[in-house]
Amino acid sequence: MHRAEHAPAFMLHQRPWGDSGRVIELFTRDHGRLSVFARGVRGAQARLAAVLQPFVPLLVSWAGRGEAPRLTGAEVDRPRQPVAPLPHGRLLSAWYVSELVLTLTARHDPQPELFACYAAALADLRTDAGHERTLRLFEKRLLDVLGYGVAELDEACFENPAELARLRPVLRAAVARCLEGRTLRTRSVAVSLREFARTHGAEEPASRCRD
Repeated sequence: MHRAEHAPAFMLHQRPWGDSGRVIELFTRDHGRLSVFARGVRGAQARLAAVLQPFVPLLVSWAGRGEAPRLTGAEVDRPRQPVAPLPHGRLLSAWYVSELVLTLTARHDPQPELFACYAAALADLRTDAGHERTLRLFEKRLLDVLGYGVAELDEACFENPAELARLRPVLRAAVARCLEGRTLRTRSVAVSLREFARTHGAEEPASRCRD
């Protein structure tokens, strides 16, 4: 039986399972990405419903055999808990970063360096730091970890807005090669939001994700 106690993690995604359970997709520091089954976590009275939230650093425990063990506990990682909530205008960007991890990482493949980059990207999105810079920098670091990095790309370039604009299509093409034809939901939503703003003559929503 595989068992883990108080493993640092983030929740990437969840979907209903049975009457009151969920299948939780976790990105853990020491065990990589994995699915766990969680019982009794749906509904206002569910003890863990308020804990299992996206973009919040967690300590999770699980036990079981096979590819998807049973969640036995979860709590907020208080020392790493952010002081400020994620602004609504940055939610789509945070989902984009999460979807990249969910789509491009292999299950049960520990990536502590990428875990740290993911946490850093979420922290930056909570501040007034450059929104575009955060996304491009995470794409660059993700590609590096996966072995598809763009050659001779210095992170100092990400401080220059003109360089960011130049690098956007370069990094987008590199990410597209990794996706191998798969479509990101957050990218589709971002395109729809921009099209809505254009056709209705409105300002683009603040929650846009310029992937």
